[in-house]
Amino acid sequence: MKAKYVFTVLILLSCIFVFYLSKKNKVKNEYAFMERSGPVSASSEWLNAKSAIEKLLGDLRKNPNDNKTKLKLAMAYIQESRVSGNHGYYDAVALELLDDVLNENPDNYEALCAQATIMLSQHHFDEALEIGNKIIELNSYSAYGYGVLTDAYVELGKYNEAVKAVDKMVSIRPDIRSYSRISYLREIFGDHEGAIAAMKMAVEAGVPGSEQTEWARVYLGQLHEINGSIQEAEFFYLQSLHHRPHYAYAQAGMGRIEKYKKNYTEAIKHFTNAKHSLNDYFFNSELADVYQAMLKSANANNSLKEAISMLSVNAGDESESNHGHYSDKELAALYLKIYQYDLALEHALIEYERRPDNIDINQTLAWVHFRRGEYDQADKHIDKALITKSKNPTLLFQAGLIKSKAGKLNTGKKLLKESLNINSYITAELQWEAHPFLDGEKKIASQ
Repeated sequence: MKAKYVFTVLILLSCIFVFYLSKKNKVKNEYAFMERSGPVSASSEWLNAKSAIEKLLGDLRKNPNDNKTKLKLAMAYIQESRVSGNHGYYDAVALELLDDVLNENPDNYEALCAQATIMLSQHHFDEALEIGNKIIELNSYSAYGYGVLTDAYVELGKYNEAVKAVDKMVSIRPDIRSYSRISYLREIFGDHEGAIAAMKMAVEAGVPGSEQTEWARVYLGQLHEINGSIQEAEFFYLQSLHHRPHYAYAQAGMGRIEKYKKNYTEAIKHFTNAKHSLNDYFFNSELADVYQAMLKSANANNSLKEAISMLSVNAGDESESNHGHYSDKELAALYLKIYQYDLALEHALIEYERRPDNIDINQTLAWVHFRRGEYDQADKHIDKALITKSKNPTLLFQAGLIKSKAGKLNTGKKLLKESLNINSYITAELQWEAHPFLDGEKKIASQ
């Protein structure tokens, strides 16, 4: 009996030990970081970030209830989500960490800022707006809070409110974040030169080589690219790659430059390098455009299907428990490219229900209706897309085609000409659509 008792105690102790180990490893397993791959895996930035994350994980293993450490780890993972593109994993882990912090202290300012950042990243703009207002209630001089409000208002199509929020933000803290938001709003309201000037200020306010600064520099290049100034755009993309080698969005920018020059092999290399550096569906979409220009339809379709798969994996729905990424606008655009118009309409309408006043959503829905031959519906939504007087040449070109097909030929031709005067580099897909209405009056630059 004594031996049996000793054996039972040993079994019990071993179970307790296994349970202890499982609890100890739970922190490691649940919150572990993902190794980067490709050239960026050897960067000093990643090695430093990895070392800091490993220390935080070690601290959590020692004290799993340390909310200060959880908050720091959540913030580190939000940054890593942005840099790596692995939003599906890092956003979910960061939200779990932030939930622990906010359950204990619902008014934790830093945790609310981090939570709002994730909501914006996942396109949960109503929730981001609600959190942003709470941040401002806690600190009426929070530039970060007004940045959250600016982004949420823009995405919800409340552009005048966004202007008020960013004015308040820049008055509190004129820096890279506020200048870049001013640039985006100026672009939305058709002030392209003002947008370029503000984005230059954003770049100058940042630290060369940091992810935030190079994002702003690449966007500055995109503003020139949108305007048809290809050489200027190339300058900023190359400058970004100098300051931050292998930066994915700069690589993609160079891919577009090479596409304009019809150097398709080089364009494919740049987009492929971008894919290896950062997990973003859009590189596949842009690769598909190159393959289409090369008349390689099979390759283009494969790239588009991969992009759809990437978006669908992390897609969110309307359930309270699901905080995945709302990606219906992006999916609608991809389904258009593979001629699945019913699915494109389904996803466009889902996003339209969420934010019916957003000009980009209305542009997407208008183009879906156009492709389906539903020109009256397309005309209605393109009017809403034009409400801010944006001078985006693709928007104006699509609007011109829609107006022309809807029987408003004079207005349509005027919009087509305006678009081409801004940027003659219009996609091959749109070139073919425009010829019946332009009557050879304006030569379109081929790609």
